[in-house]
Amino acid sequence: MENPIGKLYLIPTHLGENPVWEVLPISIKKILEFTDDYIVENEKTARRFIKEIHPEKSQPSLKLKILNKFTEASEKLSFLEACKQGKSMGLLSEAGCPAIADPGSDIVRLAHENNIQVVPLVGPSSIILALMGSGMNGQSFSFNGYLPIDKNERKAELRRLEKLSFDQKQSQLFIETPYRNNKMLEDLCSTLHPHTRVCVACDLTLPTEYIKTFSINDWKHIKVDLHKRPAIFIIHKD
Repeated sequence: MENPIGKLYLIPTHLGENPVWEVLPISIKKILEFTDDYIVENEKTARRFIKEIHPEKSQPSLKLKILNKFTEASEKLSFLEACKQGKSMGLLSEAGCPAIADPGSDIVRLAHENNIQVVPLVGPSSIILALMGSGMNGQSFSFNGYLPIDKNERKAELRRLEKLSFDQKQSQLFIETPYRNNKMLEDLCSTLHPHTRVCVACDLTLPTEYIKTFSINDWKHIKVDLHKRPAIFIIHKD
């Protein structure tokens, strides 16, 4: 008789160095107790996270497959073999929820294609937390990932998102590489309409958490250092 197909658990992580039990439910520890096979972005941080959650877990027993921007599509096809053999697997993100602004979505798609049950677990999503704290439209919104690096292209994209926000009554979310955050805020102030609202949400769930929503006109007079602080930007033009 064939083994039943194992499940794929989408395991959230914390968003910074704060204690895990401040933001994660105890149910995650229960999953780690019986799971030895994982798909992760970085082996070192994944092992550290698993040890923090479950110190008694045998590190040599862990079998980790690395999923990042260098992983070939052909490699991904074999990542769920443990599930097919009847074992449960865990999918870990570097921060927050797997498969949301995260390469794990490719694995989740493969799981569905192979009739493997996907089990998302509760945990912090910086995108949702930022939107919750922004005071903007939580009924209609769009996450746009990273904007172009080229200055002219980036400003053109900001104007496009602003127009889309106005036309669709839709909040527009995006992120930036942390060391370019200050420059992004400068570009927002120099590009968007004075009355367009902008939310900056950074260091979410951490002691240094910062969530503020102001008009562009107000942001021009606010001094804040966002350098190397993971941040979500949201714009909305009424």
